[in-house]
Amino acid sequence: MKRWASLMEETITRLEIDGKEIILIGAAHVSKASAIEVKEVIERERPDSVCIELDQQRFQSIQQGDKWKNMDIFKVIKEKKATMLLMNLAISSFQNRMAKQFDVTPGQEQLQGIESAKEVGAELVLADRDIQITFARIWANLGFWGKSQLLAGVIFGIFEKDTITEEEMEKMKQQDTLQAVLAEFTESFPKLKEPLIDERDQYLAQKIRTAPGQKIVAVLGAAHVPGITREIHRDHDLEKLSERPPKSIVPTILGWALPIIIVALIVATFFINPEAGTNQALSWILWTGTMAAIGAAVAFGHPLAVVSAFFAAPITALHPILASGWVSGLVQAFMRKPTVADFERLSEDVFTVKGFWRNKVTRVLLVVVLTNIFGSIGTLIGGADVIRLFLKNIGF
Repeated sequence: MKRWASLMEETITRLEIDGKEIILIGAAHVSKASAIEVKEVIERERPDSVCIELDQQRFQSIQQGDKWKNMDIFKVIKEKKATMLLMNLAISSFQNRMAKQFDVTPGQEQLQGIESAKEVGAELVLADRDIQITFARIWANLGFWGKSQLLAGVIFGIFEKDTITEEEMEKMKQQDTLQAVLAEFTESFPKLKEPLIDERDQYLAQKIRTAPGQKIVAVLGAAHVPGITREIHRDHDLEKLSERPPKSIVPTILGWALPIIIVALIVATFFINPEAGTNQALSWILWTGTMAAIGAAVAFGHPLAVVSAFFAAPITALHPILASGWVSGLVQAFMRKPTVADFERLSEDVFTVKGFWRNKVTRVLLVVVLTNIFGSIGTLIGGADVIRLFLKNIGF
């Protein structure tokens, strides 16, 4: 029979489940005091296991300060990971600016948990879900416009100022970085709360509950403690929580249907009125090409990257597997190839908007993402104009 009880000691929650003693530390992710508390609790309790709110990727990121030096920017673009990497760097920028402004190290309590676990000989358990899975499940809960808003908000909203307000700082004391960055979108899109918070509470609870030994200390963001306290006495399927959401067939159908419809309408109009058909084709080329080129230009891409965006967009917009941003990004990377120094400065350059745009690595990522965003807008406008001209020529 499952038995559990809790005793709140300010930021400490003690639970007893199936003969195990579980101690939850509700830490503030941007507080030096929390790191000190983590050290004191682990040294006093000497647990068998210490669970930390990190996944393997973030754990390695903490351990490998020079990980950016080994990045292959061409591989990132070809594997379609530019958007995800840009979002990760955007979040890192938010963290770094906060650290600089308030003289704190975000996640310092997690680092202390790692160090203290080693000191007392406890087994370290990475208890959080893979951040890529969380991103994928968040992404699956958004439609086209939601995804566009999220990308635009993360890219531009985070860098609209170089300082963090006291209000944002207070949010960070109760939330993890991802929650703080996406807080506004969680309000606009309630469905984001499930993959961002609820599912992670369930995942964390199961990992903590099944950690080795009879005494477990878990170092968590304070916002997760109530959910974990509620979920920890239930069984949760980690495999199910770690599944990537199935891809909907609708985007695939629409992805192929749109180019077929556009080409069919232009061909049909040519038969009805060759001059109108020519105007349709020009409208498609100008709208898709110009908007994609504007995106590359906004990212301060190399002139050849801007030109390549213009010529690639009318073609890639008719192929659901291709994207104009990949073309312009590869051209940008070739013409302004990031150097070792760029990778070495990456962690510093993401402090500010100027540095983010100046660094050749992030510049390539911005060219890819902004070309695709603006190109998508051009596709919608150009497609609508093709339909308008077709209807006009058949008498509607």
